[in-house]
This record gives sequence, structure tokens and C-alpha cells, in this order.
Amino acid sequence: MKPVKLIGLLAAICALGFSSCNKDDDSMVIPDSYIFENVNYEGQLQRLAMLLEIKNYVATANTSGAVLDARRLKAMYANDASLAGWQGAYDESKQLKGKTFEFQQDVFDQLMEAIAQASASAVEGSPGQAGIVFSQDGSKQYLLSEKGIEYAELIEKGLMGACFYYQAVGVYLGDEKMSADNETVAPGEGTAMEHHWDEAFGYYGVPRDFPSVSEPVFFWGIYSNRRDPLLSCNQKMMDAFLKGRAAISANNLEARDEAIAELRTNWELISGATAISYINVALDGFDDVALRAHALSEAIAFTYTLQFNPERHFSVDEVNQALRLIGGGSEDFFEMNLYQVERGALEQARDLLAAGLGLESLMIEL
Repeated sequence: MKPVKLIGLLAAICALGFSSCNKDDDSMVIPDSYIFENVNYEGQLQRLAMLLEIKNYVATANTSGAVLDARRLKAMYANDASLAGWQGAYDESKQLKGKTFEFQQDVFDQLMEAIAQASASAVEGSPGQAGIVFSQDGSKQYLLSEKGIEYAELIEKGLMGACFYYQAVGVYLGDEKMSADNETVAPGEGTAMEHHWDEAFGYYGVPRDFPSVSEPVFFWGIYSNRRDPLLSCNQKMMDAFLKGRAAISANNLEARDEAIAELRTNWELISGATAISYINVALDGFDDVALRAHALSEAIAFTYTLQFNPERHFSVDEVNQALRLIGGGSEDFFEMNLYQVERGALEQARDLLAAGLGLESLMIEL
């Protein structure tokens, strides 16, 4: 995927427009677009842009001779502006690391150190040797670890899960934030509860009039679009976000809680179905080491994400079981070996994920 330019990112996502409204009942009005009074999710837009900069920087390591700076990567993660070399302008208080699930924060520091070390390799990658590995037709090339892991994908997609997804479904839609004050209105932000809901929406990475306007989208919005033909997830996600925000404004907490459950279910489906899709890609191109490793690195990250949903359909043990099947015998990012993965294990992982999500009838099509 080509790097996305940062210019206009925030404006593209938060552009406002007019919308008509549909009455749901006598007390709650649900608009057709995410147009409410006092909406602000600027912090989320800044973090989307930060991860985009990290993504673009690590992608340079797929070119021979491009060596990454681990200090810079970790500074970007923690928003240390003196070392990050940002192209955009970000508030000092905004960072990705502090919003990442606490017990996974150090994992991403380690991944950034590992990719920087791998990028220093001057030879082609192979089992036991980090370096760039080319697809059989020479059209694709990826920096892989000595065990065939594409750290760039674990960093980007892993932070989509352990930061964006976790914050949205686990924190902002969680009991503590949804118990916040819903009476005092702060100009530009609404009540505290309304503001927390808006922050969850910000991590979805879509326009306010999504899905009638389906571009530009970022991170989770991209994968929602990709899964939509089979899951019809775009409208379901947006309807739930609109319903929940309207319910909060109408103080209809029963409807809000219904929307929370709908969001958690459909967002989990997007992540799990994307993992299955990448397993299918790996199975289809199993004999092409570069393409297989690239696809499985993405499958690993989207499977790893499933643990951060409070209403997940998998236990942590089941998530780890799937990771071991995909990762050649280990759920540890640094012990996985994609050079040793077996086709049968990938099929088992696909079956496990599909059964947990009720996607058995679609798993081959994904």
C-alpha cells in the first residue's frame, strides 16, 4: 500500500456537513450523519495522524539501505517531539504509548527496536537472517526478521488493536467513561459522556457522513470498507455510533447500551474477519515466502487485537491458541517463526476464528 500523505488528514476526517434527521421515538432523534452539537475528537485525529507517520517511516525500511532509527521510532510512539521528527503538529499531551493497553506498551518499544536492528541488515532475508525478502515475481519486497516476521505490520496493525480498538471499545465505551457526567455541557465538547462517545467514534477513522461518503478512511475505516461486501459492517457500525450518541443526548441509557453492544460485536467481526482474510491470502500464496509472511504478519496482528474487547467471543487462551497456529508454534511476537508455519495449522486457526465469530459459511470467501 502506498504511503498516505499527511496533508489534509485531519480536515478530511472531520469535515462537517448538513444532514437530515429521522425520528426514532418521541425522545430521541437520530441524524443520518455524525452531526451533533458540541462534537470534539481532536485527540483521536491527532493519534491517527501520528500512527500514519510511524507507518510511513517504517515502510521506508522495505528499501535496501534504509536504516531505521529506534530512538526516533520510540520518540514518535511517546510523542517526544524533540526526537520524533514529526511532519505534522501535535499537542504535547497527545501520544500513542500512553493510550496503548498498559501491559503491552513495552512490547511496541521492543518491536521498534527490533525493526530498527533488522533494517541494518545488508543482505537478503532468509531463515535465520533478517533482511529484505522478495516475492517470487519480484513485484513485492518486505523487511522480515530472521524468523520471517514483518515487524512493520505488527507495529501498525498491533497499535490499531492495542491502542485504537482498546481505547474505543474497552475504555471510552466502558463502564467508567459511560458513568461520566451527562448534565453539564462544556462548550465545544458537550457533556463528559457525550465527549467520551465522540472520542470512541474518532478511533473508527471515517468521515462524519460515512458510509454514504466512504473515502477518505484511515486504519479501521479501511478494513471496515474491505469487509463490508460480506459483513455489511459499515452501516451497522455507523448506525450504532449515531444511535448511541443520540441516546446519550436524550439520556436514554438503555438505547446507549444497546449501541455499545452492537459496536463491540461488529468491530470484533471486522478484526476477526480480516485475520481470516489474511490467512486465506497466505494459504493461496503459501509457496511464496514473502507474500505468505506479509499476510500472516497482518493476520497475527488482527488476531492479537481480539483480546481487547470486553465482550469478546474468545478467551485469552483461545486468542493465544490461534496465534500459536498462525505463528508457527508460539504466541510471542519474538518467538513466532513464519518460516516454519504449516498449512494445516493455518486452516485450524481459520476454523477456530470462524467458529468463534459465527463466520463458518463465509470463511472461504473472506
